[in-house]
Parts: sequence; structure tokens; C-alpha cells
Amino acid sequence: MKGDSPEIAAEALKTGRLVMLPTETVYGLAADASNPQAVARIFEAKGRPRFNPLIAHVANAVDAETVAVFDASARALAEAFWPGPLTIVAPVRDRDQVCDLARAGLDSVAVRVPGHLKARAVIAAFGGAVVAPSANRSGRPSPTTFDDALEETGQAVGAAVDGGPCAVGVESTVVSVLDGQVALLRPGSVTREELEAVVGPLAEAAGQGHRSPGRLALHYAPDAPVRIEAEAANDGEILLGFGPGVGEARWSLSASGDLREAAANLFRLLREADRTQPKGIAVSPIPRTGLGEAINDRLKRAAGFVG
Repeated sequence: MKGDSPEIAAEALKTGRLVMLPTETVYGLAADASNPQAVARIFEAKGRPRFNPLIAHVANAVDAETVAVFDASARALAEAFWPGPLTIVAPVRDRDQVCDLARAGLDSVAVRVPGHLKARAVIAAFGGAVVAPSANRSGRPSPTTFDDALEETGQAVGAAVDGGPCAVGVESTVVSVLDGQVALLRPGSVTREELEAVVGPLAEAAGQGHRSPGRLALHYAPDAPVRIEAEAANDGEILLGFGPGVGEARWSLSASGDLREAAANLFRLLREADRTQPKGIAVSPIPRTGLGEAINDRLKRAAGFVG
């Protein structure tokens, strides 16, 4: 399928239809954030639990503050990392712009300005906030290519924008900025160290996990069972290797041990390995520093651990 233009996608959003939206993180299944019926179509297409809130994507930081109430820390984070793969959870300002269903009934809202030019072009042409969870069926690995996104939920969309392979490959970092404290709710490519360089030490996120998307225990999971921290493949398994000489080159997350390369390859290789119908998918140990925190978080959820 040839991708549609941002203008065609924006028209589809205005009429309550869903749109396949490229971002720098993963492909999203987008809908008008203010339209409960359109948002419900996302849940239907994904089979997504209704208690899991969605991220409102906006065209710029000014628009973000029409949706959410930002304090000085939120503005500092937005200035440092937007457009880009950071989601800020803050008190909701306008409940009509992001409906209750999209917020899972919470008094907070998750918002970000995506780094992908085509994503921002669609949102700007639409003229409002767009919710766009990953375009996979719920619990499955997130799609990082146009074809994979179409395979997952393409039958549910009224338009689809091809933005090429996703540069980042894992979902955005999510932080809450509530009651004067900044807490990390979901690790991503904006690392803990980068966040703390802007706002100082992060607070504990105890009791706030429900405010972030992607926090189910079993998430990002292929059909084959996933075994993490594996030194070698068992009989019938495929090993996703990390580092020089680990496993087959075809299945290497990064032969050079580069965490950004591993993040970009993670969901694609989980999906490709799963298509071969192995007995299981084993994954080499991944360092837990920097971006490795996000990779390990996704792998724990793919393996069925809360993490």
C-alpha cells in the first residue's frame, strides 16, 4: 500500500476515522483525542484495556499547554527534549480536548510533541490533539515499519502515512510532573541521566504507574515465549544476540553492542523471530545503564514480568 499524505490523514481524523501515524519511536494508531467514539475505535482495533491511558500528541509546546498545566519543571523538560521521545504527565487543563476515555478517567493527561516531521504535519493539518498508541494489537510487539503497522491494525484505518522505519524503535520515555515532583514512569530513549541533568534527582514513582501507558505486566509480547538474560539458545529457540560474536548475525540486536541500535532493532526482530514459529525467543543480557534501562523494561514485559 502506498502511504497517504498528511492532508488526507488529517481529513480522516476530522471525520472520526483512525489513521496510521509514523513517529520517531514506533508507528501509532491515531484518533481525534476529543472524540470518544473515535478513541473507542482505537481500543476496539487494539483490544486495549480501557484503564490504560493514551498519549495526546500535539504539534508544539504551546499547544501542549492548552491541554495540560505545566509548571517550571515541565517547561524545562519540554524545552530540552521536544520535539522528541518524551511524554510529560501533568494535570489536565482542558478535559474536552482529551476526552475521559483517552485519559482513562484520570485528572492527569499524558502529552508529547513527536519528533517525526510527518507526524507533526498531520497533527498541524488536523488542528488539535491526537491520541496515538502504538499500532500493534494490545500486548504485541510495537510496529517500527509501515508494513508491520499495516499488518497489525491496518484494516481499521481510514488513512495511513508512510514515514519509513522508526529511528528510535522503543516508545517514549514517560515522566510525571505532579505536585512539584518529577518521577520516571516509563523508561525510554530519553534516559534517567538526561532527565536528571535538566530537573535534578527524580522522585519515586510509587502509586503513579496507572497514569502511564504501556505498564501492563505482559506487554510487547510475541506469540512465542520470551526468555531474557540468556547466555545461549535452548533447543528450538532463536537467540537475539547483543555484542560481538553473540548468536547469528541475522538475529543480532547489535553486533557492536550499541544500545541505540539494539533499541531500534528490538521490536522488529521480536516480530521477525516470531514469524518463524520457534519454541521460544531467547535474548542476550543487555546492560541496564542509559537506554538499556528502557530495553530491559520492554523485555521484562515481553517475558511476562512486571519488572
